[in-house]
Amino acid sequence: MELKTPITLITGSLGSGKTTLLQRIMDATDQRIVLLMNEFGEIAIDSKIIQGENIEIVELVGGCVCCSLAGEFEAAVNETIEKYCPEMIVVEATGVAEADALVYEVEDNLPQVRLAGTICIVDVYASIKYPQIGYTAKTQLEAADVIVLNKTDLVAPEEVSEVERLVRNYNETALFLRTVRCRLDVNLLLGLDVSSRPVSVVRGDHSHLHSFSFTTERPLDMEKFEKVISNLPLSVYRAKGFVRFTDGSSLFNYVAGRYEFEEFPAGATQLVFIGPFLNKDHNAIMNRLRACEA
Repeated sequence: MELKTPITLITGSLGSGKTTLLQRIMDATDQRIVLLMNEFGEIAIDSKIIQGENIEIVELVGGCVCCSLAGEFEAAVNETIEKYCPEMIVVEATGVAEADALVYEVEDNLPQVRLAGTICIVDVYASIKYPQIGYTAKTQLEAADVIVLNKTDLVAPEEVSEVERLVRNYNETALFLRTVRCRLDVNLLLGLDVSSRPVSVVRGDHSHLHSFSFTTERPLDMEKFEKVISNLPLSVYRAKGFVRFTDGSSLFNYVAGRYEFEEFPAGATQLVFIGPFLNKDHNAIMNRLRACEA
């Protein structure tokens, strides 16, 4: 009997902590793994952060693997198995991926792999700030075998419990884990044996979501940049990338109005902005960013 390659899917909203969890997995396993990393923006940011031995990274950028890049996703999985013969494939889906469609692609169109588990990361902080659950988030929660409630240090304990209560309305059978920066025992996540389940797929509409990138070789003034970031319009939900300042460079992460810097070597500024109807604020944000150039 031909052995199928296990494939683990990691879903979750934009900025929830998917890449952080990936790095935890890389640090904790010596298996031969291929990462398929899907980014909605045109610039691949996350793949430049991940490090690990016996790791190969395949990038799928500029769309979503559940719809516009579905064909490329299937081709990438097939090529990955033929080229690398991995012990496991881990897929980091973009935050707008509809998990039911992704599960369908794996179980119905990729006979050489078996679904080893679907992990959904919930940003507790963002869930308190934006409590509504849209169609995409609903599909991610319903399809999950493990639900990680992340960023629990940013809200009160009773707020974490409230988010968990809300999430359980969509999935009562998943394993629930509460984490800070996705610190957990990755053995709880890898090697799950998930029985095949029929999935009804209804394609959602991503047309309201837009992204754009900002790049420059010139260093930025940190004080001016922070002023711009602190006053971003509501159309920006997620921003990430690398920022080179006059006195050093950083990895930059912004989610739902909260941002942070982490020292990281970068030769130039490369930023991606994502959000609903972002095109209406595109030019204004770009002009403010250019004004930060030293």
